[in-house]
Amino acid sequence: MLWSWPATRYGNVWGEMDRLQRELNRLFEPLAGVVRAGGNFPAVNIWTGEDEALLTAELPGIDPAKIEVSVKNDTVTVRGSRELEELRSGESYVRQERGAGTFVRSFALPFPVDSEKVTAQYRVGILQLRLPRSESDKPRKITVKAG
Repeated sequence: MLWSWPATRYGNVWGEMDRLQRELNRLFEPLAGVVRAGGNFPAVNIWTGEDEALLTAELPGIDPAKIEVSVKNDTVTVRGSRELEELRSGESYVRQERGAGTFVRSFALPFPVDSEKVTAQYRVGILQLRLPRSESDKPRKITVKAG
């Protein structure tokens, strides 16, 4: 039974919500090892300034050779995969929270990016992308001549 109406109507609503969460977790447990595209993996932070954007993504345990970055106009896409860790004979998981599989995330920036000048660095499980603003999109100061 997923929902017990009298418990929520007359009893502890939060306790019932916790029970419902546990039931849903149990229901979806077979999918726990899959990183679902479009989710919140990898976690990212994005900062922008006048001349560039900086994107950092948490990608622990991922081979940098399996990370792909693409930029088109104002959109940056990060995709890759993480392999499932092999268990040795006789071993079994006690808990498994780190997913395996492929992931894809795309982000729209507030300006077009000069894809020729993008740099990517991977260090200590963090991917850092410097995304310079396209020169044609940068504001230009126009000198006004008298006369």
